[in-house]
Amino acid sequence: MTVAIRRLVVMGVAGSGKTTVGTRLADRLGTEFVDADSAHPPENIDKMAAGIPLTDADRRPWLLELRRRLESSERVVVTCSALRRPYRDLLRDVDDVSFLFLDVDRATVLERLNARRGHFMKADMVASQFDALEPPEPDEHDIVAVDATQPIAHVLDLLVARLDS
Repeated sequence: MTVAIRRLVVMGVAGSGKTTVGTRLADRLGTEFVDADSAHPPENIDKMAAGIPLTDADRRPWLLELRRRLESSERVVVTCSALRRPYRDLLRDVDDVSFLFLDVDRATVLERLNARRGHFMKADMVASQFDALEPPEPDEHDIVAVDATQPIAHVLDLLVARLDS
């Protein structure tokens, strides 16, 4: 399956590589890039930094801001965990949105998060990420999944090959 490249959401759990893949993909496609972390209200970042998982109520204003940013750009790559189907559905309200799911296992995420410095999302939050994750369902035809345990260059090549130009 291929997806349109007008508005892309790079999704997955923390540590799946969303920011790395998203920035490099946006560069490769010559599109705007929006990192979801920049859209979180300060209180969300404080909660996550304290090891407190976000609730749906916490995530709603963040998701609405990401939807607004998708709507305001003709071509954009946005990172967003989009862990649950209702979150993806909220973002789907925007025309021409497609999702790129970075599928990764817990061991890889733990390794990556333990190596990451200066980020509010710590390794002790991994369980809550996987607990919240609702993998894409067969009827979600606007999602391309890729094994994100592969090297970044390979992941990018796979994703670009699946995009409609």
